[in-house]
Parts: sequence; C-alpha cells; structure tokens
Amino acid sequence: MFIAFRREVEAAVEAALDDLGYPTGDLGIEEPPGDVPAVLASSAAFRLASEAGAPPPQVAGELADAIDVSDAEYVADARSQGPYVNFAPSDAYFADTLAAAQNDDWGHLEDTGESVVVEHTSANPTGPVHVGRARNPILGDALARVLEYAGNDVTREYYVNDAGRQMAVFTWAYETFDESDLPEPGREKPDYDLVRYYRKGNEFLEEGPGEEVDAAEAEIAAIIEGLDRGDEDTYERVEEVVDTVLGGMQETLGRLPAEFDEFVKETEFLRDGSTHEVVDRLKDSEYAYEEEGAWQLDLDNWDIEQSFVFLRSDDTTLYTTRDLAHHEWKFEAFDRAITVLGEDQELHANKLNAALDILGNDTDRLEEQFYAWVNLPGGESMSTRQGTGVDMDDLLDEAVSRAEEAVRSRMGDRVRGDGLSDDDVDRIAEQVGIGAVRYDIVSKQPTKAITFDWEDALDFEGQSAPFVQYAHARACGILDEAGDVEPELDADVLDEDAERALLASVARFPLVVEAAAEDLEPHQVATYTREFADDFNAFYRECPVLADDVAPEVRAARLALVDAARQTLANALDALGIDAPESM
Repeated sequence: MFIAFRREVEAAVEAALDDLGYPTGDLGIEEPPGDVPAVLASSAAFRLASEAGAPPPQVAGELADAIDVSDAEYVADARSQGPYVNFAPSDAYFADTLAAAQNDDWGHLEDTGESVVVEHTSANPTGPVHVGRARNPILGDALARVLEYAGNDVTREYYVNDAGRQMAVFTWAYETFDESDLPEPGREKPDYDLVRYYRKGNEFLEEGPGEEVDAAEAEIAAIIEGLDRGDEDTYERVEEVVDTVLGGMQETLGRLPAEFDEFVKETEFLRDGSTHEVVDRLKDSEYAYEEEGAWQLDLDNWDIEQSFVFLRSDDTTLYTTRDLAHHEWKFEAFDRAITVLGEDQELHANKLNAALDILGNDTDRLEEQFYAWVNLPGGESMSTRQGTGVDMDDLLDEAVSRAEEAVRSRMGDRVRGDGLSDDDVDRIAEQVGIGAVRYDIVSKQPTKAITFDWEDALDFEGQSAPFVQYAHARACGILDEAGDVEPELDADVLDEDAERALLASVARFPLVVEAAAEDLEPHQVATYTREFADDFNAFYRECPVLADDVAPEVRAARLALVDAARQTLANALDALGIDAPESM
C-alpha cells in the first residue's frame, strides 16, 4: 500500500509541475517533517524557488493548489505546510493496509526477476569461528534476507579458501603430529579438535630445529604445488581437513543463524583450469609485466599505486588469481554479485575490480558492502588480526546465559509458578540472547565501528532486540487473551491518533524493505522495528483492546490491528534473522 501511495503522490506532483510549467526533475518525495497527519511530503518547492522567483512556502502553496488527487485511490488530499506539500492517506489506504498485513507474506515485494549471489563470512577453515568474524555473517545473512524480501532470487555463498599456504600447513600438521603431541580440545567439536594440529604445526615451524623445519617447509611447498597443478591425491588430503573443520564452523554459524546455499571451494577453479586460463589472458594484457620472475599488473590507470601480482616466480597462482576465476563464474551464474568484506579488504577489492575490468568483465554487476570492526567492552577490537582469543561459541553461550538471568529476573513468579516451564525459559533465553547479539550488531550502520555492550544489548526497555521481541510477545498475548473474539478488518472505526499512527507504521514496512535492499543497508529495517515497537506500545497504552467498556466493533477492529502489528513485527524481525518469541 505504501509503495502504491508513493506512486500516486509522484504522479500527482509530476502532473501539477507540468501544468504549472515547471520542470519535473527531483520531486523531493520524503517523509514529512514534524508531527503532521501525512505519510509523504514533497520538498520540490526548495528546488523551484529560484526559478519561480518566490520563497519556497509560496511555491509549495501554489503546487498544493495545482495538485489533483480526485482520481487517487490512496491519497486523500495534499496541503502545503511551510515549504512542503504534505500528502494524507485515504480510508482505503488504511483498510487495504490492515487487510494485507494479515498475510504471512506481508512485506515481501514483487519478484524482480534478478538473481543475486551474496558472498559473506568465508572465514579460512583453520579453526573455530572467532568473534572477529561476528559482523560478517550477521550483516551478510541479514542483507541476503532483506534482498530476498525485496523480490530477488538470492543465493548465499561461502567461499572456502582451501588452496593456500594455511591449508597446506594444516594438512601437513594433521598428517604429522599425534594426539599425544596435542593439548585437550576446548570443546567437543571437530573444529576445536583439529585446530590443535594447526596451532602445533605453526609453533613447530616457528621454533623447531632448523633441518626439520626445512624438511617440513618442503612438504608444505609440495602440497601447495600439488593443489596448483590439479593433483587429485593432494586435493583429497586437504579436503579431509577442510571439510572436517568447516563442519564445526557451520554448527557455530547455524546458531546465529547464518546458513548457506553454496560452499564454493577455491580449488574448484584450479581443477577446472579456469584459474590458469585467467593467467594466460592477463599475461596478454597491455598492463601485465614480469619482474623477478613474478607476473603482475600495473593499475595506475585505476589510481591504485600497488601492483596486482597474479603469478609467483615459481609459476604458482595466488588467492587473488583464483578469486578472479571465482568472480567470473559468478558473472556467468548470477545477475548481481555482492560481497560482504571487512574494511581492511577495501584495497584488495579495488585491485580485484581493476583486474576484472582488464579481463573484460562488467564490474558494475559487482558490489561490496564494507564493515568496520566490532569492539569488545574495554576497547579490545574483535579483529581477527589483533586476536583477542574469544571464540564465537563463547560469545553466544554468554549471551544465552545472560538472557536467561534477565528472563528469570523479569518474569519472577511466572517461572516459579505455573506460567512458564524451564524448557520455556531455555527457549526464550536462546531467542533473546542470540537475538540480542545479532540485533546489536546489525542495527548499526556497517561503516561505523561499534562497541558491543551487554547491558545495552539485553535492555528490555532500550533500543534492543528484547525491546522489539517483547512488543511481538505482547501482541501475541493480547490475541491469545481475546479467546473467541474474532478480529474484524474494519479500519473505518480506527480513528484514534495512536491507531492511525500504528496503521501508518504497518504500511511503511514494504517501503523500508525496498529502501534497505536498494541501499544494501539492513540496519534500516532494524531502525524501523524499534520505531514500530514504540508506535505499538503507544497504541497499547492509549487504546485498550479487551477492556469491558470498549465497543464490540472497536474491540474487533483493534484486534485486527494487533494482529497486523504482530505479523509486521514477526516479518521485520525475520528479515533481520531474529526470532520473534510468542511469550516473554
């Protein structure tokens, strides 16, 4: 409804500008400033003031008088207020919004016909997921969900780095050391089990006897060369380690949740020959040159001072070379490719784009979403490069434990009495704890560094997941308490300010999805959920639903509004990958 409303507003403003002899240009359609009974406003008067030779308020009044909404379905009227023209919705707008928001697919937009691959996380399979990776899977998964809500055919991809030195070291160490050489694993999970070999191997290479280290380095080099030339035995050796560790990592990521449709391995582009085909094409380009046996690209034309090395002096390829073949595969398989990357990867991304351009690809189809690091309380960065030693499993366990304490404290007698069982508390603690971590991270603008704070994340009264989740649980509670009273889709009786404000918020949801998908900013949905919870709580305070003195037709209509709010909150949280508890 909101999108249809906006289109009617755009058409009405364009027609009025044309009638007045003004160029259409930027219509300035936006949310109205201040507390006014309107849904959208036009700020076109600012743009036209100099041409009209009149102040913006006078132009806005002239424009409002020229606007004709008599044939509009969802726009009731247009009135000027200062330099703005405000557009108020019709009764049909509210009625159709109330009806549409009862459906499970509320907020899902029409199919765009576009296929989009979202690559995120892609942590090296060398051990448990570190909290330094927390923002990538959370942001990446939320972005994929929002794009899906916006009507795109989305594929979530994890690019598995299984061909570099790290994996060669890991494979050599796994085949070299015995259990007796290793400490006890931190957890009973395969990634915690195998990471001991990787750490032992690196320790040996740094501190071991010189001759033995030289022999080990020769074995590691042989693994790297075997992968590069497509040796099947070498692939199988590395694959055993990679798949085992990756299985444990998936278990952790699944708790967030961050699930994937494709696990695309780096070695696929060695095995099919596409990486070496890329090398041949780059060698033929005018930007390629050889220096000390290594082949590289001069990227001065792209304002990049560093060269791009794509073939070592020993004729082995690099991660970046294989990533070029990987991206060309994306271009063949999908209409758009989006990659979620830490801010420290921006130079790599720019060099990759330049090399793809040299190879003749349309790099406009490739987009990156960069994010800043998350900081722990006390100023420690969650960057894996600085390494605070905190695993994602520990962070999530701590979140659930703290959430359980908060839930038990808040619910009091309901837990000790006959209200909620221990299983109920465990379920709610999991939903609230994981939701708190996820929401606290996804709600911030990606390019801004943030400090994760437990008190803020688990604040039931603040700008947090529990605050929004509690609004959803409250709506479910009202509907359960209503018993046999049936909701009635009659928006005409909903004429209180708080009712209309909540209906207007319900109607905004599809537009928020559209804007968040277009800008690749899922935090816009998070901001909307907080504002929506405020509107719902205001309605709850000011408009009793089941009180004895409420007229039956008003009670039924308010129940329908509560159901629309419940569905909106559930879907908005789902678009962020956060559970919507039915009780709290």
